[in-house]
Amino acid sequence: MVCIRISRGYLEHIMRHRVFPQCYSTSYSSSPVAPWLDAFSTWHTATGYGRAALRSHLCVVRRVLEAHGAVELTTRFSDTDLKHLFATRVRRKQFAGARSAFTRFLRDRGQWIDTPLRCRHSDVVHEYEKYVLEIRGLAPATVNQQLAIVREFLNAHCRASREVGDLTLRDVERFIAVKSKRNGRSALQMVVGALRSFFRYSHQRGLLTKRLDEIDMPTRFRDERPPRAIPWELAQKLLASIDRRTRMGSRDHAMFYLMTHFGLRTGEVTYLSLKDIDLKGRVLRVSQRKTHQTLALPLTTPAVRILGRYLKFGRPRTTLPEVFLGVLPPQRAMTRGAVSEVFRRRVKDAGLPLTGYSPYGLRHGFAMRLLQRGVGIKAIGDLMGHRDLSSTSTYLRLDTDALREVALSVPKTSAMSAAVGAP
Repeated sequence: MVCIRISRGYLEHIMRHRVFPQCYSTSYSSSPVAPWLDAFSTWHTATGYGRAALRSHLCVVRRVLEAHGAVELTTRFSDTDLKHLFATRVRRKQFAGARSAFTRFLRDRGQWIDTPLRCRHSDVVHEYEKYVLEIRGLAPATVNQQLAIVREFLNAHCRASREVGDLTLRDVERFIAVKSKRNGRSALQMVVGALRSFFRYSHQRGLLTKRLDEIDMPTRFRDERPPRAIPWELAQKLLASIDRRTRMGSRDHAMFYLMTHFGLRTGEVTYLSLKDIDLKGRVLRVSQRKTHQTLALPLTTPAVRILGRYLKFGRPRTTLPEVFLGVLPPQRAMTRGAVSEVFRRRVKDAGLPLTGYSPYGLRHGFAMRLLQRGVGIKAIGDLMGHRDLSSTSTYLRLDTDALREVALSVPKTSAMSAAVGAP
C-alpha cells in the first residue's frame, strides 16, 4: 500500500476549485481578506448552504470587504456598517442574500454589534425589558412582542416633551382604537396585555401616578365563529394544481395531502420527523403538543406512495430530522408561518375561491368529510386528537343539512295560538 501525504495548502486548493471551476480567473488565496473568506466559506458550508449560494456570497463578500480596506479578522460590525458596505445599485438581490448570510456569520462568531431600536424614553423600555426577562421570566419571543407594542405606543403618544407620567387613559383609548381597525380581538388581547403589563410596572416604579393598567381586556368566545372548513372538492383541486415534478412541489403536495386526508394541524406537520414515518409498517405517528400524546394513524397506499416519492426525490439530503424542510439554503425545518405562506401562494396560483382561508381549513374540511360520511363524533375526535368532545362538536354547526334532518316539526296551530295568545 502506498501512502500519499497531501499538504494542507493543496487540500485547500482542491476545495477552492470545487467551489469555483478551474476556468475562474480570480485567485481567492491572494486576496487581502483571504482569512475572512476562508472562515466564511467554512461556516457557510457547515450551515447548510449549497455550492451555488456559496459562490455568489463569496464573490460579494470579497468585493465589499476589499473595498472597505484593511479589515482585521476580529473586527465587529453593526447593521449600519453592513448597510454602507453592501450598498449597490446593481444585482441588489444577490447583494441582499450575501448580506443576510454574512450577518448570520457575524452573529455566530460573536462579532455583531446590536443597534438598539429607536424609541422615546429608551431607558425606561430597557429597564422594563430587564424586568420581564429576569423577574417575570418571560420567553424572549414574548418579550420581543411586548416591547414592540410598548415602543409603538410610546412613539405615538409620548412625545419628547412628555414623560411617561403624563400619559392618560385618553391616550390609551386612542391607541387601541387605531389598532382595532387593523386587528381582530385575538391580536387586541395581546396588545392590551402588553400595555397592562407595562403600565403596572410603571406604576410600581413610581413613573405613573394613575392606574392605567385597569383597562378592559377584549373578550373572545369559544363558539362565536364556526370553523372555516375548506370543501372537499376545493381541497382536491388544490392538491391537483401542485406540480410535483419539482422539489418544492413534491414537498407542498405531501404537506397538504397529510392535512387534507389525515386532518393534521399546521404545527403537527412541521414537527414531523423521519422516525415518525414507517412506510413499511404503514404507520404515521403524530406527536400532539396540545394533548401531549402520540397518535398512530394507518397510512393508505396513496399516502405511502406520495411520502415515499417525496422522501426519495424531493427532500434535500441533510442530517436534519424533520421531514419537511425549506428548499432554498440554508436547510431549515418548515415553520407554521412558512406553511401558511406556501398555502396562500398555492391558492393564488390555482385561482381557487379560498381568499381568507388558512391551511387549518384543510383540517376542518377533513372533519366535515367524516361527519358527512356518517362517522361518529367520538371516532372523529379520536382521529383528530381531541381530548374533549366539545372541541369536536363545533364541526356540527357547519353541517346545516344534517341539522335540518334531525329538527322537530312544530304544529302550525300550536305555533299560531301561542303567537296570538289565543285560549
